[in-house]
Amino acid sequence: MDFDLVTRLQRRRRFLGGCTYGLGAIALSNLIATDGPAQAATQRSPHHRPRARRVIFLNMSGGPSQLDLFDPKPVLRKWHGHRVPDSFLEGLADPVIKGGATVMATPRQFTRHGASGLEFSDRLPQLGRLADDICMFRAMVTDTANHHPGQLLLNCGTPMFGHPSMGAWVNYGLGSESQNMPGFVVLMSYSKPASLVGPSLWTNGFLPSSYRGVAFRSQGDPILHLANPRGVSTRYQRAKLDTLGQLNTLRFGETQDREITARIEAYELAYRMQAEAPDLLDFSDESADTLERYGIDQETTRWYGTNCLLARRMIERGVRFVELFHSDWDHHLDLDKLLKVECAITDLPAAALLTDLKQRGLLEDTLVIWGGEFGRTPMNEVRRGNSPGHQGRDHHPYSFTLLMAGGGIRGGQVIGETDELGYHGVQDRTHVHDIQATILHCLGLNHTRLTYRHQGRDFRLTDVGGTVVSKALL
Repeated sequence: MDFDLVTRLQRRRRFLGGCTYGLGAIALSNLIATDGPAQAATQRSPHHRPRARRVIFLNMSGGPSQLDLFDPKPVLRKWHGHRVPDSFLEGLADPVIKGGATVMATPRQFTRHGASGLEFSDRLPQLGRLADDICMFRAMVTDTANHHPGQLLLNCGTPMFGHPSMGAWVNYGLGSESQNMPGFVVLMSYSKPASLVGPSLWTNGFLPSSYRGVAFRSQGDPILHLANPRGVSTRYQRAKLDTLGQLNTLRFGETQDREITARIEAYELAYRMQAEAPDLLDFSDESADTLERYGIDQETTRWYGTNCLLARRMIERGVRFVELFHSDWDHHLDLDKLLKVECAITDLPAAALLTDLKQRGLLEDTLVIWGGEFGRTPMNEVRRGNSPGHQGRDHHPYSFTLLMAGGGIRGGQVIGETDELGYHGVQDRTHVHDIQATILHCLGLNHTRLTYRHQGRDFRLTDVGGTVVSKALL
């Protein structure tokens, strides 16, 4: 055996794999700079000129009833309490209707607002006053009537687990505008998870983990365990992170695992956030008028108003994508009573957010979205009975309403039309993938080019579908 050769090989291995400041460290720093999570903290060039720089998604999980909020159907009053006409049932494969469900008219009143004359229910008077800034998609369609796959489809472009969320895709495509805050932040009402799928709605999926959404809290510490334990100084923590960085660099030299770069960046981002994040909850620099407009002085609107104000403060600090989950819209019974509650919670703060963004010159390049994963049927849900005043509506994927404003969207218009019962979209039907393609387009991203190679194929947010809704654009 050539012992000199063995010795040289051993020395070479130690040099390449174990030297903190050797080629392993050089390779790591290069990877972070060119293909790792540091990209999440730097901006990247869009595919075309963007109209929006950031997104705020007011995610109303559960399926808000479009027929009681956005899509008035006077003919429902004629058929209220009666079976759907047989002529309408021809060729319709829907067991809910054919099982004997009866038509249910809304008890709400609709009013035209603004110069555009968009119609809003009396449950949403504040949003209605902003009609000329809002584009209303009335013929939305999706592929499923179950909450969890529907929420996954809306957020991740597929009803299956393990795929990146929209916020993760946006950060992957554009990077972050902030060095001290995550590019993608999630806020939840009442600290309640969006659904049983929970974090799967803001996951990074197979993208590097630095693109994952970070859940913030609107009370107490914005992020759990962000503050240093008692007795741990900033100097000590910096030294600890430096040591961890060196150990992770050693490990990267051995494995070339890109998730190690994500781990290093996560530690560093958390360190920087310790100074930035607590200031988010300090509203002392906000005027009394601003706090009042968001409803933070009222018990009903305090929580959601705080989240909406936090969303504005986050985008001002460079957060690219903020998603607010409010998850109480699944009204199978007592629909009118429960809609009153949820609209009272969300209407004022959502309108305040749009108004505040507009007054600050931020709405022009901030895309705001309001909507859930599907809508509700024009029929009373037969499973829960027909007691007057307690009626509800079942899940409905064939037509629902979604709102968009700002960021390159032409307000004061309705896109799409449903049939006389509000059951099917009959004009300008808009699939969830079309909305996703339009959101990316406003951000300067071509949805067919924003791809990531995984398991031998290129994946994208819109799967194999999606068309930009040109009517919605300025």
